[in-house]
Amino acid sequence: MNPDAPRLVVYSSLFPSLVQPGAGLFIRERLFRVGRRLPIVVVSPRPWFPGQGLLRLWHPGYRPMPARQEVQQGVEVYYPRFFALPGLLRQWDGFFMALGSWLTVWRLKRRQGVNLIDAHFAYPDGYAAGLLGRWLRLPVTLTLRGTEMPHSRNPRLRPLLVEALRRAQRVFAVSDSLRQLALRLGAAPGATRVVGNGVDIEKFQPRARGEARRRLDLPEHARVLVSVGALVERKGFHRVIEILPRLLPSHPDLHYLVVGGASPEGDLESRLRAQVAELGLTGRVHFLGALPPEQLAWPLSAADVFVLATRNEGWANVLLEAMACGLPVVATDVGGNAEVVRRDDLGAVVPFGDPAALARALEGALAKAWDRAAIRAYAEANTWDGRVDILVDEFEAVRREAQGAGMSAGARGTAP
Repeated sequence: MNPDAPRLVVYSSLFPSLVQPGAGLFIRERLFRVGRRLPIVVVSPRPWFPGQGLLRLWHPGYRPMPARQEVQQGVEVYYPRFFALPGLLRQWDGFFMALGSWLTVWRLKRRQGVNLIDAHFAYPDGYAAGLLGRWLRLPVTLTLRGTEMPHSRNPRLRPLLVEALRRAQRVFAVSDSLRQLALRLGAAPGATRVVGNGVDIEKFQPRARGEARRRLDLPEHARVLVSVGALVERKGFHRVIEILPRLLPSHPDLHYLVVGGASPEGDLESRLRAQVAELGLTGRVHFLGALPPEQLAWPLSAADVFVLATRNEGWANVLLEAMACGLPVVATDVGGNAEVVRRDDLGAVVPFGDPAALARALEGALAKAWDRAAIRAYAEANTWDGRVDILVDEFEAVRREAQGAGMSAGARGTAP
């Protein structure tokens, strides 16, 4: 290995662990592929405050705390704690995250020679990474993934987003809409680049529809919709459920698969089940729970149309995952959704908050004869390999620039 090559600290508070195996899989998918080309280690700070464990007596799933260190697929993953009160002082989360991570990153720099911090989400992670970069004389790259849009409308957080962008040597955005936001916030055009997420076409490929429906106990000739995501307000499962009665007259055999579970954002399953009962849809809406990625191809292959009525997204991996299974997509026009569903032969994009438009789009999608092979081919053109090539080139360029600026991986970091 070239001693001058980038040695990355992947820095993200949203990363899988044994206690939260489904968190941040899209980050791990990308960076573990980068790790096949460059040395990486992961630092995933976790919020904590004194007495936090007592809250689990009333809320058992509240902030599950992983061990201090894990090894995933041969990659070291560290989980330092940082002080964070729930719902309070959010404008200080970035500083405390950096403070809680400093010793871990300093040791990694000293012992393993890490020379670049690759952060995900601008706040608080990107802001914290910027502070660590300044304290430890390490260059920073930052990937915008979707939370930046609502944060930019928060008058307390917006200046911190600006600071995070200013301190980063590169800003990657998973969609052009996020790149445009970064530019409006003052990011240098020459230091920003769109690098969308990719799809694993081996893991996500069509399964035999008949077998997929038998596995899920669905009628062979039913019309089936499917959504995948955390059961939270933002993802919009309730927005799909509310329009199902409009579709039943023309599709009396309609079924809807809900794939997902609780997340740190919340858990709406009980409310969704109540909504289903109130609308008389029991037996038509099927709650499959959270499924590991290697099992998602089965409900996707059992369906006719994928729908995502989300309120906010950066780049929704699940859209490409559905397409890789040959499934047309109906999604709301937020974030990078229109950049994924970019052609009429892939699906439809509708305005957010317009139930009538969503119902019309689903009606049309259920009635249309789709070229599923063409949809699959589009997904095949958007694998992770091309994305990783871009990222490795950029990391190498940032490393060269840092060497020219006198940042030394061997130098000891200074205390904050």
